[in-house]
Amino acid sequence: MSPRVESMEAPASSSRRVRIGLFEVDFGSAEVHREGRKVPLQEQPFRVLVMLLERPGEIVSREELQARLWPSDTYVSFDEGLNTAIRKLRVAFGDSAENPRFVETLPRRGYRLIAPVAEGVEGAVQSSETATVADTTAEVRGDRQGKGHWRVLAWSAAALLLVLAGVAYTALRHSSPNASSKSLAQKRVMLAVLPFQNMSNDAAQEYFSDGLTEETITDLGQLSPEQLGVIARTSAMAYKHTDKTVSQIGRELGVDYVLEGSVRREGGEARVSAQLIRVSDQTHLWAQNYERELHDLLGIESELGRAIAQQVQVNLTPQKQIELSKMRAVDPEAYDLYLKGRFYWNQRNPAAIKESIGYLLKATSKDPNFALAYVGLADAYNIGNIMGVYSPKDSLPEAKAAATKALELDPSLAEAHAALGMELSHYEFDFPGAQREFLKAIEVNPNSAYAHLFYSNCYLSPMGRSSEAIAENKKALELDPLSLPINTFMGMTYMFAGDYEKAYQQFQHTIAMDPTFPLAHQYFSFLLGAMGRYEEAIKENEKSELLGGSSPEDAAGEATTLLQALKTGGEKGLWQKNLDLALRALKQPGRGFVAPGDVAAAYALAGDEDKAFEWLDKAYAERDGEDITLLKCDPAFKSLRGDPRFADLLRRLGLPE
Repeated sequence: MSPRVESMEAPASSSRRVRIGLFEVDFGSAEVHREGRKVPLQEQPFRVLVMLLERPGEIVSREELQARLWPSDTYVSFDEGLNTAIRKLRVAFGDSAENPRFVETLPRRGYRLIAPVAEGVEGAVQSSETATVADTTAEVRGDRQGKGHWRVLAWSAAALLLVLAGVAYTALRHSSPNASSKSLAQKRVMLAVLPFQNMSNDAAQEYFSDGLTEETITDLGQLSPEQLGVIARTSAMAYKHTDKTVSQIGRELGVDYVLEGSVRREGGEARVSAQLIRVSDQTHLWAQNYERELHDLLGIESELGRAIAQQVQVNLTPQKQIELSKMRAVDPEAYDLYLKGRFYWNQRNPAAIKESIGYLLKATSKDPNFALAYVGLADAYNIGNIMGVYSPKDSLPEAKAAATKALELDPSLAEAHAALGMELSHYEFDFPGAQREFLKAIEVNPNSAYAHLFYSNCYLSPMGRSSEAIAENKKALELDPLSLPINTFMGMTYMFAGDYEKAYQQFQHTIAMDPTFPLAHQYFSFLLGAMGRYEEAIKENEKSELLGGSSPEDAAGEATTLLQALKTGGEKGLWQKNLDLALRALKQPGRGFVAPGDVAAAYALAGDEDKAFEWLDKAYAERDGEDITLLKCDPAFKSLRGDPRFADLLRRLGLPE
C-alpha cells in the first residue's frame, strides 16, 4: 500500500521525511531537498504538495484543495492561486504538465501525485539512501565543475546525445514534425507505440509500464526497418496521460498506425492488453490480451511483432521469423531490476545514473546471460562519463566491457553496437572502429534515433564530414521529432558545419517547443557568442542557469559580472572574465571530475594558446575525448587551428588535418 503522509498541520517539531524519486520532503521544516540541497518552494505550493502526499495515486479534487487551503475569506482568486501553486510545484520538481512524472492534472477534476512515494527514516537528517545521493552530489558538485560559467558551464556537445532525451523536459508544443523531416517517413509505414497505461493501481509500478513500452518500441523497430518505421521513445512518452485523440497524435507524429495498450502486474504475473489503430479512419484493426508469468514477459513483444507485421502487411524475412519464434526467458527479478535501472537512466542526472548502475549490476548478477542488462550498463557508464559522475578511465572501459558482453550474448543488439562505438570514439580514439560499430547499429536497426545521432556526433562531425553529419541528425529527428536533445543537437550540428543562420533558427525552434529546457538555452548562448552577439548570449546563459537549478541571485550576479566585463574590456575582457570564473570553479571543494577539454576551451577563448594546449594535452592523456574529438569543428578552438601543435594533436587523435 502507498504510505500515508501527515498533513502540514503536524507539529513543527516533527522530523518525518518522505522520498519522491530523488526528492526528499521534510514536514518538520516544510522544506524540499534534492541531492542534499534545498529546493526553493513557497508555503502555498508546499501545502498543496502535502495534500497530494496524503493520498498518493489518488485524485485530490479542486474542491478539496479550495476548502482546505483557500478559505472563503481569502482575498486571492482561488483559480489563480491554485494554478500558480501547481506551476511553482512543477518548476521545483522539474515536471511538465504535458508529460508529468510527479503531478498529473485531471482537467476540471483535480490533481494526482503519480510518482512513487517512500517513507524516510524517522528522526534522521538523512536516510541512508538520501545520504548516498548527497555523497554523489558532492562528488560531482559542478557536473564537471570547470563548466560553472558561460562557455564552460555547457555540457559538451556529446552530452546532448544522452541527456535527457529528457524525460523531465519533454513537452509537446508543436503540432507536427518539421516539414523538412518527411523523407524517411514517406518511404515506409510509420508506427507510434503510445505509453502503456499502468493499470496496477500502484503508482510505484510506473517504471514497469514505461519499461515495457520502451522494450516494445525497440523490438518493433528491428522488425523490418526498411518497411516499418517506429517513432522513438522520447516522442512517444510525450503522450503519456494525454487526452489527445489518435487522429491528433497521428497528425503530430506523421504516423500511419498507433499501438496503444495497458499492463497490469499482480504478483509474479502480468496482463498486457494491446490494440492497433489505423490513423486515417481510426479503425481498430486488431486487439489482443496476453497473460504471462514475468519470466515469459519478453515473449509478448515477439507476438506483438508478428501480429503487427500481419496487420500492416510487412513482409518478414525467414531469419526474422526464426528470431520472433524464439522465446526469450529471463529471470523475473533480473528483468524487474533491469526496468528499474532503465527508469533511473532515463532521468539523466548524476544521482540517478548511479542508482541506474546499481540496479543494472544487480540484474547482471542475478541473470548473467541477460544481454539487455549489459546494454543498459554500457549506456549508463557512457553517460556517467559525459555528466562527470565518473572520469573516462573509471567509466569507459566498463562501458566497453558491458557492451562487448552484450554482443557476445546477442550480436543483433543495435544499442550495444552504438554504445561500443561511443567508447571507441571517446576513449580509444579508434575512429575506424567507431564508424564500423555505428554503421552496424544502423544496419541492425535503422529505426534507432540515437544510432544515427551517435554516428553524426561521434564520427562524422569529428571527421569534418559536415553535410553527412547534418543528414544523419535529420534522420534521428524523423524518428524522434519531439526529442529536445536531438532538436538541440541539430542546432549544434549546423553550428559545427558553420551554418550559423540555420543553427539560429533550429535553436529558436527547440526553445519554442519547451522554453524550460536548459541545454537549448545554454547551447544557443554559445552560438550567439560565436556570432559575436555577446549581450544576447549572456542573457541566454542566465536563463539556462536558472532553469538548471541556480538561484536567481547567483545567475543574475554572474550575468552582471560578464556584462560589466564586456562593457569595460570588450570581447577580450569578456572571455578573460569567463576564464576567471572557470578557474574559480576548479577550486571549489568536492568538485569531482573536471573535464580538461572544457578548461582548454576557456583558455582558447581567452587567447592563452600555451595554456590551452597544455590542457588539451592533459585531455588527451586522460582519454577525455568528448570535447577534443570535436576540435576540428568546435568554434571554441578556432583560434588554435593555425598552430603546428594543433595539427600534431589531430594526428595523435587519428583525425584528418
